[in-house]
Amino acid sequence: MPAARLLRTLKAWLRRKPKLPRELQAGRDVIAAIDAGGLPLNPARINRIARELGLEVSPQAPPEQTVARLRAAVERGLQSLAMQDAAKKHKGAKP
Repeated sequence: MPAARLLRTLKAWLRRKPKLPRELQAGRDVIAAIDAGGLPLNPARINRIARELGLEVSPQAPPEQTVARLRAAVERGLQSLAMQDAAKKHKGAKP
C-alpha cells in the first residue's frame, strides 16, 4: 500500500500548476478583492503592491488611478508568464 500512496502523491505533485511570483500574486489578489467588493480602505497597501510590480506611484495619486495602473501591470505580468510558458513548451517540442 505505501507504493500506491507514493504514486498518488507524486501524481498530485506533478499536476500542480506553477506558482506566480509573490508580487504578481499579491496584485492579482488585490484586483480580485476590488472586483468582489470595491476599493480597500488602505491605499498604502495598493501603493506598496504597485511599487513591488515596478510602478512609480505618487502618494497623492487617487487610489482609482493606482488601481487602474495596477490592473494593467498585473495583466502584463500574466501575459509575460504565459508567453514564457508557451516558449518553453515550444522549445521542447519536436519538429
